[in-house]
Amino acid sequence: MLTNVMYVTLKVTDQDRALSFYTERLGLEKRIDHPGPDGRFLTVGVPGSPLEIILWPHAAAAGQRADVQPDSVPGPIFLESDDLWADFKVFRERGVGFDAPEPVEYPFGIRIEVVDPDGNRIALRERGRAGRGNG
Repeated sequence: MLTNVMYVTLKVTDQDRALSFYTERLGLEKRIDHPGPDGRFLTVGVPGSPLEIILWPHAAAAGQRADVQPDSVPGPIFLESDDLWADFKVFRERGVGFDAPEPVEYPFGIRIEVVDPDGNRIALRERGRAGRGNG
């Protein structure tokens, strides 16, 4: 039987820059940093959570910009906050870029999207009362 989601992968053009963004700006912790025959295996995670995000090296496609602006599609990773407004203020002070001027209230909580240096969108969410306990 499957027991857990172990890893999710984000493609990044510069692993050191991505590591700095996810640890220094978003407050995740570095978990694994291992050189290997196929390249550097680098992961980060939310403190206390077993899920790890692989920061996988990937060259930018021809004409691809690292500062791609987000659209209305949520990011591939959703990070949960117990106080998104407080986290938003801290992240903004650390220079994190967002898809909106401030978080938005919606029926199941509060939301905003972060954009990393490679244009990856990371969904930040705080569950509202209606969303708690419903998975």
